[in-house]
Amino acid sequence: MIEQYSKIFNIINPEIFYSMISRRSLMLILSSPSGAGKTSIARKLLNNTYDISISISVTTRSPRPGEVHGLDYFFISLTEFQVMLSRNDLLEHAKVFGNYYGTPRKAVEGILASGKDILFDIDWQGAEQLKANIGSDLVSVFILPPSNSELKNRLRTRSQDSKTVLTQRMANVADDLSHYQKYQYIIINDDIDVSVHNISTIISAERLKRERLVGLTEFVRILSEEKELS
Repeated sequence: MIEQYSKIFNIINPEIFYSMISRRSLMLILSSPSGAGKTSIARKLLNNTYDISISISVTTRSPRPGEVHGLDYFFISLTEFQVMLSRNDLLEHAKVFGNYYGTPRKAVEGILASGKDILFDIDWQGAEQLKANIGSDLVSVFILPPSNSELKNRLRTRSQDSKTVLTQRMANVADDLSHYQKYQYIIINDDIDVSVHNISTIISAERLKRERLVGLTEFVRILSEEKELS
């Protein structure tokens, strides 16, 4: 039977038969209120080699201590950002606490062309634009803190932000939380390792979705011919 399959597809090694099924790339969105842990979760997902690449955003804000240009963000001037915007070089963009952020179109297209999955660490504004501009193959996850007091504690212990920005972040928490219903999955980030495990489970399940598997219909058609070929 396998030899006949091999003849049909001009395959020498029957094992290659299974390579006829491919998968469209998955685009994973992580969003959360400030301090809920989406960036920390994103870094752990990348470090744990879940075979996913991250979309590195451009931003007009200054680097925080320890941040690296091209690794954490591409730090650019407001003029450069406006030029990218005018050229339609950004898939999404938003103004957050007085600074602009955006997702470079070419970088994302390059990752998708290579067949890799991609992770977006963006807020709800960016997520809405991505849904409008891309639509299919997006998987959205909203990360919640375990409690309001824990969220406030996390924000207070962050050393990167000024008191003014910290106050703004805390004031915006309620608005950020109001968008949770627009997301497919919800993670309560009480334990970061558990959260990373749960999101990795989401990734695994989404990769196996029927509608994402290219060539599956033909694969099943061939399998259904077993009676004729045996």
